[in-house]
Amino acid sequence: MTQSTAAPAGALSEEFEAVLDAVRTFVRKEVVPAEDEIEETDTIPARLREQAKEMGLFGFAIPEEYGGLGLSMSEEVRLVLELGWTTPSFRSMFGTNNGIAGQVLVNAGTQRQRERWLPALATGEQVASFALTEAEAGSDPSRLRTRAVRDGDDYVLHGQKRYITNAGDADLLMVFARTDPDAAPGKGISVFVVPTDAEGITLGPKDAKMGQRGTTTCEVALDGVRVPADHLVGEVEGEGFSTAMRSLAKGRLHIAALCVGLAQRLVHESLTHATTATQGGTHLSDFQLVQGMLADSQAETYAGRAMVIEGARAWDDGSDRRLAPSSCKLFCSEMVGRVADRAVQIHGGLGYMRSVPAERFYRDARLFRLYEGTSEIQRVIIANQMVRGA
Repeated sequence: MTQSTAAPAGALSEEFEAVLDAVRTFVRKEVVPAEDEIEETDTIPARLREQAKEMGLFGFAIPEEYGGLGLSMSEEVRLVLELGWTTPSFRSMFGTNNGIAGQVLVNAGTQRQRERWLPALATGEQVASFALTEAEAGSDPSRLRTRAVRDGDDYVLHGQKRYITNAGDADLLMVFARTDPDAAPGKGISVFVVPTDAEGITLGPKDAKMGQRGTTTCEVALDGVRVPADHLVGEVEGEGFSTAMRSLAKGRLHIAALCVGLAQRLVHESLTHATTATQGGTHLSDFQLVQGMLADSQAETYAGRAMVIEGARAWDDGSDRRLAPSSCKLFCSEMVGRVADRAVQIHGGLGYMRSVPAERFYRDARLFRLYEGTSEIQRVIIANQMVRGA
């Protein structure tokens, strides 16, 4: 792939349409047939990883000057709608490079830091993880306890991180740590680029999750990990919390688009089953209550798609980078759960069997309401923005 050229007024360029077509074909012809293999092995096949690298998927949101595709947010969400058609773990494989981890460097890194680390992330040569969450600092990361102490030309880090996506495959960790222990919550937090082969890093066993098999998460322990002072992102202390919030806000639009893509696949699975399966000689799609479930799922998916596209437009023009992302994340993550539930219901007893995509996606969808800000946190953000605006 080559970098696309953004078109005015929300239109997509021919070049980017070609990118979308290539990704759509790849996802449906190569990844979808591998879904059962991914579910059984709990890993993404190496052949798919290599093809994703060749297509530039590890760097679609990284600026072109550092080797990425440099997609706008409007382009990114359209790409993610295609990626959402298959198991979420495929997108997760390169999601941290483009999203919450890579964006730390894009948004807050010095020019030298971006030149040093982003090119390898863009090609997939290296993988980065976003190490923010802790056992007692999930929904409220301002309370994190990991600490970093300056020692001459180095910083020394101590702490424990939990549920860190791609940590088991990562070469770099974006570690958020408290550099000022006396600062108020949300203040005195900094972020460091920490190589995973640094002495003092211990990765826990791979988490056994309800769904999204093929995605690796685990705990990360930092025991006296020493990194040079120039690994402090931005080379300024105390900017970590705002950096995290900016990365998460963009990530929420991305996840919302992923939810819509998955909802589109679920509608497809539901409709296919309803129009081919019969009860008493009558197709399920001829029953009005089944039609009602199909209609509700289609309408909600359509609403989510419209929200995401408008939210991305507002992100690109800078008019809304807080209320819209949280609104999209809240609605779309809740929506895909309802669509998945209806898909199981439409499939009947078959929908409870491990042999059908609806059952797998039902489990996969549940996570979207938790990570990158729970639904409850999104409601708090939305309400705060409303009150502040009033």
